[in-house]
Amino acid sequence: MIVKYCVVIIDGASGWPLPERGGKTCLDLAHIPNLDRMAREGTLGLVRTVPDGMEPSSACACMSIIGYDPEVYYQGRSAIEAISMGIPVGEGEVGFRCNLVSVHEGKMKDYSAGHISDGEAHALLETLEESLGSEAIHFYPGVSYRHICKIKGYEDTLLATCTPPHDIPGKPVGEFLPHGPGSELLRDLMARSADVLRDHPVNKARESRGETPANTIWLFWGSGKAPGLPPFKEVYGLDAALTSGVDLLRGLAKMTGIMNLNIPGVTAGLDNDYAGQASGALEALQEHGLVFIHVEAPDEAGHAGRIDDKIEAIERVDREVTGQILAAAGDSFRILAMPDHPTPIEVRTHVSDPVPFVLWGPGFKPTGAEAFSEAQARDTGIFVEDGYTIMEKLIQG
Repeated sequence: MIVKYCVVIIDGASGWPLPERGGKTCLDLAHIPNLDRMAREGTLGLVRTVPDGMEPSSACACMSIIGYDPEVYYQGRSAIEAISMGIPVGEGEVGFRCNLVSVHEGKMKDYSAGHISDGEAHALLETLEESLGSEAIHFYPGVSYRHICKIKGYEDTLLATCTPPHDIPGKPVGEFLPHGPGSELLRDLMARSADVLRDHPVNKARESRGETPANTIWLFWGSGKAPGLPPFKEVYGLDAALTSGVDLLRGLAKMTGIMNLNIPGVTAGLDNDYAGQASGALEALQEHGLVFIHVEAPDEAGHAGRIDDKIEAIERVDREVTGQILAAAGDSFRILAMPDHPTPIEVRTHVSDPVPFVLWGPGFKPTGAEAFSEAQARDTGIFVEDGYTIMEKLIQG
């Protein structure tokens, strides 16, 4: 019997109980009949995707889900994203995530500059490259607010302590600027970028429309040359494909020999074409043994602190992605569905708490659960300490 496999990564969907919503989490509040069905019929439990002491980033967590131990292979997020964008990071070079952000009256107003469009962002990055770029410093445009700054000859910048902007919504930025060894260049670039971007035509136009300006860059998640990872097929014996709206997942795919699917309408926001993403992934299963479907929208809503948007994103994943996959599943079809990490509304950033997972299909037995939620997963008593082993459990049963 030829088994097909599907992994649905619902980015940031897990969270903490919300006092203002009766102590329920967003997973509790969402209407998710398909995930609930999988929880009743399959194996539900908790898994630790972020090893103790490591940053609770999607890079660590998704590396675990894909089946690679972050404690062995993880060297930094920006190097992974650079690979996705086709940016070589060689010896003596370092890459930093370069967000376009909005700072107002000294406080972090918006870590995404109002989810600025690709076209506007690319125009700003072009100006940054012209004004601040040099033989040692280059700016590379990515998607929306997410970009890369590559620095040559200043490897000490990797020693700097940097804080992601989504960790400090509404807080004074002065307390969270890069600091410590190697931070001087980073702070200088961020300060000079504010002068470059302040009166840029793109920002003037955004302000005239009442939109948030991208008035500075924020550098963080520095890393050097990315390590080599053994090919997914070599490790797990399957040809795999992946669909995602973010460079990080596409970079992980590229590093592991997983095919990146170019499906129209796939984005990192609530405007994602959920149904199109699922149908494109199912089509890919005709030629591949396993497909990963990564949906970023719940995480974006969590960072923004928008409860209803996060619930809506989770519900759309259930209805348009999981529902479509279940409808297509036959007797030889196994599914793993799970968040990568929690993004609690209260803190609006990632935490390293374990997340619920469900394994569904032939070989997976019910565990007495009634719904897909953090509490129900905890109550099954099933706990996977090493997140990277979840892939082996999916394939071997």
